[in-house]
This record gives sequence, structure tokens and C-alpha cells, in this order.
Amino acid sequence: MDEFCIRHILEGDSEAFRQIITKYKDMAYSLAMSVIKNESYAEEILQSSFLIAYDKLSTFKGISKFSTWFYRIVINESFKYAKKHKTEFIDFVETPPEIPIEYENAILKLEVDDQKYFINEALKRISPKESLILRLYYLDENSIEEIGSETGWSTSNIKVILHRARINLRLILTDVYKLDKKVLY
Repeated sequence: MDEFCIRHILEGDSEAFRQIITKYKDMAYSLAMSVIKNESYAEEILQSSFLIAYDKLSTFKGISKFSTWFYRIVINESFKYAKKHKTEFIDFVETPPEIPIEYENAILKLEVDDQKYFINEALKRISPKESLILRLYYLDENSIEEIGSETGWSTSNIKVILHRARINLRLILTDVYKLDKKVLY
């Protein structure tokens, strides 16, 4: 479908770009939110990314999937926006303390809606790179190699970030769960 749309867009059919937008807007927004963590800024990034993709579509060679090419634009625009607006990123500890098993098991027993809430809250608190890697790896189900194509990062760097992201997510989930439990009881 992407090749068909791209061919029509390059032939002057700008309406065909609507199909591209419809198909990729949700994941692109999610990637921008991973980095920026602000809805209105993520929407700005999404809009500018689609404009860039439309303007530069003739440079798309088809070597990789269109989604890989487009998501790389979104990721680059997100980090460029963060740098331009001096968004402060906070990195968490590299060697976390041990998490008591009762907290880890409690998180697993939560209802699905509660799990989504806690995971979204935790994703807001981890660094943009870690949040981005988790979304690409788990939500978009990309391989390490695909993530490398989309981000331009090395395989070893991705593995390190993914490892740290899992640790930090677990730490934050445990902390958020404890805080919410105190409020509820």
C-alpha cells in the first residue's frame, strides 16, 4: 500500500498523502511523546514531520520500509525540538537497588487498566531515549536492527539503553505503585 500511495503522491496526487497520515499518525505521535512528554509539542513535531516527509518524499529510495524512513524523521525532529527548547532530560541511576519481590508481584496482579495507567505514568518519568526504545521494541515490536535503522544508534547502544530502560521502568513502577497504594489506603 505504501508504494502505491508514494507513487501517486509523487505524481501529484496530494490526497494520497492522507492515507499515509492515517496509517502512521498514531505511532509517530507515540514516538514524539516518548521524547518530548508534552502533548501539544508532540503534535507540533508530528505536523512538522509529516510536512518534511511530504517535501522530501522524492528522496525516499525504498531501500528500507517507508515506516522506518518516516519514524527516523519523527525521532530526529523530536530530539531537535528538545535540544532547541532546552528540554531537560533526567537520567536515573545506572545500578538500581534490589526491588522486593512482593512489590514486583503486586504490579503483575494489577488489572489491565491499572497496568496501563502505571506504565504510562512510568514512561513519562524515564529518559526520552529509554522511553523511545521501550516503545519501539515492545509497542511497535521492532527488532534491535530495525530500531537501529530508525534511530541511527548502534546495536550495542540500543541494547544498553533497553537494559537500563527496563531497570528504570521497574524502579519507577515500583515507586509509583507504592505511592498510589498509600493514597488508596
